[in-house]
Amino acid sequence: MMSNSVTDNFSEESAARLARLINNVNTGIWQYDQVTQKAQWSAGFYALLGYKPGDIECSYKNFYDNLLYHGDKAAFIKAIHYSGPGPAPVAQVRLLTRHKGYQWFESTALKYDGDDGRFIYGVLSNIDHHKLTELKAKKAEFLYAETSRIARIGGWEIDIPTMGLYMSPEIFEIYQLYGDVNMTFDEAISFFEPQYQPVITKAIDDAIKLCKPYDQEMLFRTAKNNVIWVRAKGEPIIDDDGKCVKVRGIFQDIDIIKRRGLSMQSSINLLDDQNKRLQNFAYIVSHNLRSHAGNLKFMVNLFEESTAEADKEEIFSHIKTISHSLTATMGHLDEIVKIQSEIGKERKNLSFQSIFNNVVAALDTNIQAGKVQLKTDFSRAQEISYIPAYLESIFQNLLTNAIKYRHPQRQPIITCYTYKEQEHIYLVFEDNGVGIDMQRYGDQLFGMYRTFHNNKDAKGIGLFMTRNQVEALGGSIDVESTVDVGTKFTVRLS
Repeated sequence: MMSNSVTDNFSEESAARLARLINNVNTGIWQYDQVTQKAQWSAGFYALLGYKPGDIECSYKNFYDNLLYHGDKAAFIKAIHYSGPGPAPVAQVRLLTRHKGYQWFESTALKYDGDDGRFIYGVLSNIDHHKLTELKAKKAEFLYAETSRIARIGGWEIDIPTMGLYMSPEIFEIYQLYGDVNMTFDEAISFFEPQYQPVITKAIDDAIKLCKPYDQEMLFRTAKNNVIWVRAKGEPIIDDDGKCVKVRGIFQDIDIIKRRGLSMQSSINLLDDQNKRLQNFAYIVSHNLRSHAGNLKFMVNLFEESTAEADKEEIFSHIKTISHSLTATMGHLDEIVKIQSEIGKERKNLSFQSIFNNVVAALDTNIQAGKVQLKTDFSRAQEISYIPAYLESIFQNLLTNAIKYRHPQRQPIITCYTYKEQEHIYLVFEDNGVGIDMQRYGDQLFGMYRTFHNNKDAKGIGLFMTRNQVEALGGSIDVESTVDVGTKFTVRLS
């Protein structure tokens, strides 16, 4: 079965023993004569396929056409006709067995060209179990890689004794670092936004020292300067002595989910605020109109019951006062409705300085009378896209308030400035006036007809209108105040 060229170092008897041995170790050998095109298969060859010698035709054509899986023919031919340097490549192919369908085999071939003929010798081994295990592992690895890629999640580990850091390829993709990159622990931390660096550092310290796991959502700046939300989760791994030897965890890009959640929460808050304002408006309408209607009805009844002309004149004067008050109330309510209806108006690029100058010109008499010192700085945010009437109204109400509630014992100083933070523009008004007792009036400050200083000019409309105008365009307004020190309004305009 084997030619002398193969068994040059063995006697004929040794070669026969070797062949018998091979036949019993899950291995078969074969020979193909390239001149006569005859094939020879060992008993082990037949056994590997589930046959006995003679059960099937021993020929290259039968092997190639009927036993070899069609998808593996190219790999098999490439292996048996290899003529390059070094040993021929090992081909892993599928062959049709008698009872178990196609199974995986490993085929090693050797070509021989000599004076006594041209042969190809080969060894065939069954590797089906090993190959299926390997394919299963690769499939699991592929699924893990695909899951990690789709979920934008990776794994990491810190070896505590050396503080060496391992990060999976998926994490480097989140960092937007490509190529052969190694990072130290401190370098990895430096990618977190500054306000979160002490947070993640403390979390890892607590995991090491206190064996405390953590799960945090933080802002992170990638190597390409993109700021994203990430989730960092870590768990300590302890040894038999209960000492933390590793910290292991996951790192996930949750930017889309997080921003969607924040946007949804913002919408919920906005709807909640709108609902509260609507309820407040309904309450105001109901309360104020009912009050006017009740007073009016009372006076009309009194007028009808009265017989003296002098009394009638006095009652009628009260009726006229109530009528004027009712008209004013209707005007205020109309202004509130108008704010909502003007939301759709076109925004324009407005200069803060120009709007401020317009408002100062309109309030010049009050400013001069109060000897008010104005300080402005609009250099950090000079312009904004806004509805002109709204912005002018906001300036006017806040400036008027600051002048109206100036402290009687010191020169009023009003500071107005703007700045930009992330995608928002902020407008700030600060004064050194009488201040507001926030603990007592803080929750009523922006309510309609709410006044707190017994000022005869106060109607409690300005701040209510300002808040409605700001919130109607998606902004917010906050106030900080201390009695006898001053007040600071911070308006987030966009």
